[in-house]
Amino acid sequence: MWLVAVPLLAHLTHAGSTCRHQGSPGSAQFTNDGDFVVGGIFTIHDNIFALKHNYNDIPGPVRCKSLDFRGLRFARAMIFAIEEINNSSEILPGVTLGYRIYDSCAAIPVALKAALDLMNGQEAVFSTNTSCSKSASVPAIVGESGSTPSIAISRVFGPFRIPLVSHYATCGCLSNKHEFPTFFRTIPSDNIQATALAQLVKHFGWTWIGAVRSDNDYGNFGMAAFLQAAQAEGICIEYSEAFYRTNPREKILKVVDVIKKSTAKVIVAFLATGDMVVLLRELSTQDIPVFQWIGSESWIIDPGFLQYSLLSGSIGFGIPKSVIPGLKEFLVKISPAEIASSPLLTEFWESAFSCSFSANNTSSSKKVCTGSENLRELQNPYTDTSQLRVTNKVYRAVYSVAQSIHNLVCTKSKGSFSHCEKDRQIEPWQVLQQLKTVNFTTNNGDRVYFDANGDPAATYELVNWQVNEEGKAQFVTVGHYDASAPEGQTFTMNDRTIIWAGGKSKIPKSVCSESCAPGTRKAVQKGRPFCCFDCVPCAEGEISNTTDSTDCITCPQEYWPNTQRDECISKPIEFLSFGDVLGIILVGFSVTGVGVTSAVGVVFFVFRSTPIVKANNSELSFLLLFSLTLCFLCSFTFIGQPSDWSCMLRHTAFGITFVLCISCVLGKTIVVLMAFRATLPGNNIMKWFGPTQQRLSVLVFTFVQVLICVLWVTISPPFPNKNMKYYAERIILECDLGSAGAFWAVLGYIGFLSAMCFLLAFLARKLPDNFNEAKFITFSMLIFCAVWITFIPAYISSPGKFTVAVEIFAILASSFGLIFCIFIPKCYIILLQPEKNTRKHIMGKVTCKSL
Repeated sequence: MWLVAVPLLAHLTHAGSTCRHQGSPGSAQFTNDGDFVVGGIFTIHDNIFALKHNYNDIPGPVRCKSLDFRGLRFARAMIFAIEEINNSSEILPGVTLGYRIYDSCAAIPVALKAALDLMNGQEAVFSTNTSCSKSASVPAIVGESGSTPSIAISRVFGPFRIPLVSHYATCGCLSNKHEFPTFFRTIPSDNIQATALAQLVKHFGWTWIGAVRSDNDYGNFGMAAFLQAAQAEGICIEYSEAFYRTNPREKILKVVDVIKKSTAKVIVAFLATGDMVVLLRELSTQDIPVFQWIGSESWIIDPGFLQYSLLSGSIGFGIPKSVIPGLKEFLVKISPAEIASSPLLTEFWESAFSCSFSANNTSSSKKVCTGSENLRELQNPYTDTSQLRVTNKVYRAVYSVAQSIHNLVCTKSKGSFSHCEKDRQIEPWQVLQQLKTVNFTTNNGDRVYFDANGDPAATYELVNWQVNEEGKAQFVTVGHYDASAPEGQTFTMNDRTIIWAGGKSKIPKSVCSESCAPGTRKAVQKGRPFCCFDCVPCAEGEISNTTDSTDCITCPQEYWPNTQRDECISKPIEFLSFGDVLGIILVGFSVTGVGVTSAVGVVFFVFRSTPIVKANNSELSFLLLFSLTLCFLCSFTFIGQPSDWSCMLRHTAFGITFVLCISCVLGKTIVVLMAFRATLPGNNIMKWFGPTQQRLSVLVFTFVQVLICVLWVTISPPFPNKNMKYYAERIILECDLGSAGAFWAVLGYIGFLSAMCFLLAFLARKLPDNFNEAKFITFSMLIFCAVWITFIPAYISSPGKFTVAVEIFAILASSFGLIFCIFIPKCYIILLQPEKNTRKHIMGKVTCKSL
């Protein structure tokens, strides 16, 4: 650093040991002596004249052009603040502050030259000792207006610990105290503004935006912070273009072309004032659609842009407006003597009133300036003090430096006034330390302090450009942002008062893809940002209940999506109920079966003394009719909502009643066989299968089934179960078998008895009786076995409530088969052919025929 600083600060000459500045010092725009002189660097001009070097002559001083009235107001505000301090009895009483204010012309070389002049002083010979070292000429500097020049100046000032207090350099990079240890500012960092802008864009639902920035530290760092915050908020950038005002026109036109062809309707412009002017000049000559502009604090509060109608409805965060008493009067009170002594004020006067002080001016478009023109009648950025925003930051910066000097040279006396040592020598590093701890309130009520990064408290006004009743554009505050407020209260806004681009009151839309409604999810389009997506319906069994959902949620097992797939609703529970058409039909058949069985029982009871009833073992017949009635009735346990008791009852009742029924049929079959065997000479077999043995056989056969059912219910009983395998959209409430082996054991035992009964009846079918009951039993068991053999595959393959319906159908069909094949022929003879209901007819022999 010393290798760089020493040539810039001084060089040794051959004439003794005198230390001189290298080159000639530049002239300040405004100067005034004082006990302590504060430096100032402002962008009073926007550009410089290009220099052509011939390498034969020493280059002349840089000439500036394009006077910035607003920048001039900033410089004059510094003078006003210093004069106000000099007239104050509360701060630096008895001490006068001087000033030396330079113009940076918005150029880094000029800004650096001004900084070195402030640091080294104006004397050509500044030291006669051999070390060529001296204290800085100023203890602190107010400025610069731009971030990039401030960065350059801070890098030079850092090693010398000279504080720089900026009023308008917002680059977030300057908060880095490792790189810029002596930098302070009274305007918030762009990092805070970038976060606020991202929240603003998100608030209005804009997810597809364009971005334009200055190709300098202000624009690049600011936009980088915004893009990072925008990405965190789910905002996509269609394009991000950068340019600088000195770029070739082709570069600017390329940016304009990108803006024209874009689909984003919102543009975030992180542009310095000079760059914005260049862009607007080109846009004004083009036929471009209406865009919603979002501005950074650099241009959103600059009244110079209100003339551009294409920016109508713009919105952005600006520095809060304030009032500085007496400033307006100070600005417009410029004496002719001041004008004559200041080339800058002369240029301002000629530019403001379109006149010339030169007597040789022959231009017909300009009149001669008299110096008595009235500044109060002017309407330009210099005289406009209606919304002092950045100007107030200059005011704060000057007061912060003055307060730091006050803390160094003044002590509290016994009275109410302070005693200040105006001859005391202070060093810049001392002012630097004091700046870190200042905490005071200015005359206009603003509290001034700096955090550890040299930044102030971040507060913004949300500014909207609106056209008033007179047709003039103006700034309207529609909200506030306070970074120091508690979370959730940083951003306050009144949406209803905002006027949008094109003079519309409705919020413009700027999205790459329309929002996905609930019931759908976002599917990002390949090769495009995540804000460009297709809306895909949720898959079966899934829902999305929010707009723009990225994923669908699987419904819980007992729930299913509604038609819109935006809500999980309980799956309908399905079971064979008494109210179903199928249930009603099966109940009807069951009741019919009970009725038919009861009618047969009544007929048999009434005609119990007739031969046909006696010949068919009336005791077993009545027991069979009773078991058939139970078989018809047990079908009722299969209908209705399953419960623990109904599940156990339906299977056990079914198994036991059918075994009782088949046992009776088997007993009747054995009786028929035994009876015909007993007619053979010398055969006394009936004594081994009399009524007692018949009852005992029925009891034993039934007891085996009872034992199986008891073991089943005890070890692993049936229970109600919600079956969700067959149908995804509904629940089948059924009875789980508990133990499938026990169920098939029950069926197997019934099948075994049925097969044995069928076999015996088949063997007895050709016995030569006029009324051989074995024939009817054979037919009944044939139907019974056929029904239950077809039941097995139908039972396994039938889903849901149809499984129960198949089981009930098998019960009813087999029961009807038994009642119709065994008892209806007998009832037919009893009721319609009573002449055959005689012992002689029954005992008669007939020729045996094949079945």
